[in-house]
Amino acid sequence: MRAAVPNNHALSASPVWSQCQSRGAKSKATVKIRDLPQGLLEGGLPTLEERLDDPVYPTVIQQAKMNMRKFENCVVLTRMGGFYELYFEHAEEYGPLLNLKVAAKPTTVGPVPMVAGFPFFQLERFLKILVYDLNKYVAISEEFPNNVSEKVKSGGLLFDRKVTRVITPGTLVDEKFMDPYENNFILALHPEPSDQESPLRTSGLAEGSTSGASAKQRVGLAWLDLSTGAFFTQLTTLDLLPAGIARIRAREIVLSKTIDNNMKQHILTLLGHEQHLVTWQPGLPKDKCISDWDPMFETPVSNTEQGNFTEVEILAGNILLEYVSDKLQGRAMQLQPPVKRHEAENMCIDRNSLRGLEILETFRDATAGGRGSLLHAMRRTVTKSGARLLRERLASPSMSLDIINHRLNLVERFLRNQSLKEDITNLLRRTFDSQRLVQKFSLGRGDADDLVSLQRTVGATERIANVLGEALDEEIGFDSTEVDTNDCLSLVLKSLSLEGPSELAHRISEAIDEDGLVASHREERIQSSGVITMAQEILNQEGGEEDLQAMSQVLRSKTVAKSSSPTSDDEGDLWIMRRTASPILHRLHESLDALRAEKLSLTTRLRDEMKAQSLTLRWTPGLGHICHVKGIKDVRASLTNHGSARNGSTTKSTRAFYLPEWSALGTRMDQVKMQMRSEEQRVFFELRQLVVTNLVKLRRNAAVLDELDVACSSAVLAAEQSLVRPILNNGTVHKIVAGRHPTVKLGLEEQGRAFISNDCFVGDKQNVWLITGPNMAGKSTFLRQNALISILAQVGSFVPAEHAEMGIVDQMFSRVGSADNLFEDQSTFMVEMLETASILKHATPRSFVIMDEVGRGTTPEDGIAVAFASLHHLYHTNHCRTLFATHFHVLADMTNDWNGVGCYCTDVSESSSGSFSYVHRLRPGVNRRSHALKVAKLAGMPDSAIDVAAQVLNSFRGAATLEPEKQAQRAARA
Repeated sequence: MRAAVPNNHALSASPVWSQCQSRGAKSKATVKIRDLPQGLLEGGLPTLEERLDDPVYPTVIQQAKMNMRKFENCVVLTRMGGFYELYFEHAEEYGPLLNLKVAAKPTTVGPVPMVAGFPFFQLERFLKILVYDLNKYVAISEEFPNNVSEKVKSGGLLFDRKVTRVITPGTLVDEKFMDPYENNFILALHPEPSDQESPLRTSGLAEGSTSGASAKQRVGLAWLDLSTGAFFTQLTTLDLLPAGIARIRAREIVLSKTIDNNMKQHILTLLGHEQHLVTWQPGLPKDKCISDWDPMFETPVSNTEQGNFTEVEILAGNILLEYVSDKLQGRAMQLQPPVKRHEAENMCIDRNSLRGLEILETFRDATAGGRGSLLHAMRRTVTKSGARLLRERLASPSMSLDIINHRLNLVERFLRNQSLKEDITNLLRRTFDSQRLVQKFSLGRGDADDLVSLQRTVGATERIANVLGEALDEEIGFDSTEVDTNDCLSLVLKSLSLEGPSELAHRISEAIDEDGLVASHREERIQSSGVITMAQEILNQEGGEEDLQAMSQVLRSKTVAKSSSPTSDDEGDLWIMRRTASPILHRLHESLDALRAEKLSLTTRLRDEMKAQSLTLRWTPGLGHICHVKGIKDVRASLTNHGSARNGSTTKSTRAFYLPEWSALGTRMDQVKMQMRSEEQRVFFELRQLVVTNLVKLRRNAAVLDELDVACSSAVLAAEQSLVRPILNNGTVHKIVAGRHPTVKLGLEEQGRAFISNDCFVGDKQNVWLITGPNMAGKSTFLRQNALISILAQVGSFVPAEHAEMGIVDQMFSRVGSADNLFEDQSTFMVEMLETASILKHATPRSFVIMDEVGRGTTPEDGIAVAFASLHHLYHTNHCRTLFATHFHVLADMTNDWNGVGCYCTDVSESSSGSFSYVHRLRPGVNRRSHALKVAKLAGMPDSAIDVAAQVLNSFRGAATLEPEKQAQRAARA
């Protein structure tokens, strides 16, 4: 049997487990007759049905089996002493995936498949594999001590096992494998019931592809991050649902099983594009109003705010909160009050644009913030929560001029005062992720280390407030004209609430002994290495060479360290609370000091009486309080008859014996220590409650720190890249002078190449720019850079240009790149048309559209027709700002009489020797040559193939080959 390992104490510095048991012979639990309860047993006798269903498995295995039935969709990890184990089909299925040995445990009804288990301190490592990598749900079954009656009912078992939490990809709280730079959202959505839903196609759907009767059907969204407590709702429509899902990037999506089948199929098709993890919630959403949610929030939602939420949002919220509460197994949570998001508050960037513009990730690397993405190029934040806020803003830029200008004012203030920026940045580096720290305490999971981290964060916040106040006073005193800039600092300063948090930080500083905390961690590592020793024994006996190699070198090195570590005696007790943490604790420490002095006096007296200088007074797990001597001489001396001494164990070089004086004294010391542990626990829970009391203020301060981090990050970037402050208004004009692509420019500079900037004046006299030019000459880069400049401006960041003035954009659309979706029977051209259809349906006069090579996936005639129709619709119906790049040069002739269309092009410069270079600078006009063969030659196509292509191209340039273009021209004139 495995040795029992104590559960982790709420305090990270729990009492030292110096009595670590080792693997040995089986033991039998016994109960004395006088300890048996009198009268009827609790719960009464089992029913007939229960007796008929009584299993023949051993009780522990039966407990695991019952949990597997109850949590049928979960992988059940059962705690057995210092290990977690899997049984039955879970062992067979997941053992190999976890690289764990699958064995057969003999029982009275035959062998039961089981995994030998893994040490409890490696739980997060295996949770990462199961939850984060494999998207599985995991139920954690922990041990709970049985009382006397429960021991009798269970046949003498010391522990019962109950599932304390179900962990899913969307309900992570404080697991170390969570991405610290991205929110871990879980999303619930619920469509508005419709009496007349038209049949919906089950394949080939994209944004805007729903039927007219259902496209505007309302859908309620509710999403939260359990690791921070952030909770949001939004009302959207079915055709805009993919954009909302792409923006939120939820790890898990919860749907009610009661959704209409047609609607269910349609939603699953939309979600299938990104392979989202979908969880089905059984039963109807509970009919609760927002006031019923109040116990789950840090502050109740006011009656005025309750009226802002629609019925479908409330239904989605009910589904979400019911699901999360079930996974937490009744554990209370303190979420932030729900924030209602409005579509009119933020720029809508649809799913295709997020991917095509590589805002959060690149085509090559699906990792958020990967190299080459806009997020990677912009991120100069120094805190994890600041990085999360930057990501959120990039995915959902603001449309409020007041909010945007406030953010820009902060960036400008830090850009102009470098010393202030550096002071704030250095202080921010000393802070911790307080959003997630505070949420841990609200869920009852915070430990002493988290309290220290919180105390340091509050201290840094106080210094940040002082620095901002001094800067504000200095600015007002020397330059009273800086009204706007000073206002932004004043607003930030007023947003900080320090009175309660400062008292909390002071209380934590007075209570927790950080030196003791560090020492306790060192001792815990020694303890865990004892479990590693047992794990290695199991592998040596039951595993193979592969299993031994699977244990990391780090863990084996800890085992070596353990073997050379001396055993601690009772003088090595570790306390994480200061003596002065409470009056009771101070009195108990004094009592313990007096008892230790008494022990020292007793030790000195016994050494003199027995003439054994090696005598020590000890406690051991097997013998209790003993007197111990070592060395042949001292052993012989101790054998001298001592009136009340009783022999314990004796060897040639050591002797252990009992003395009533030491037994009584040791018992008194143990009682005091137990009282001290209890008092430390009480003080800790008092501190934890103080954190929860200051929850609102701590979260508000954390939000301010995040805002400062993003502002300082933007200021650093602006100084590095020579960015300028954009001017935003409510118009529809886009004026960019010498604009640059924020990520391409960095890539070229790393290669030692210069980036060619370009102007863009679209939306004034010319709503549409028709751009032609050679392959590889920068058309796509120009399109993307102007879209990204608009996004950065509305994020509240400075932009890569010499001058930028633009009207607020409500929706950003991009049709760039090419890819098929064969799994859903969509060709490259079909994907292109789906994206184009979505743009033509949803773009408004305030939208910004970039379209690259529309119509290239089919014949030239059909492609020209589709491209012209798209351009015609954007110009005559949508009236939006449009950058339209194409190789169909005839489109310039077909739109020659459209006053609002401007033609611009890039070019190729050729020398007399035959070499060439691309001219990336845009100029007015049309370039009717794409120079594709030059790109083919650069790509390494064989010369013979290039020669054949050149011959064919020259033949195509004859008059007879221009018939498709003539037909298109006639169609345009008609």
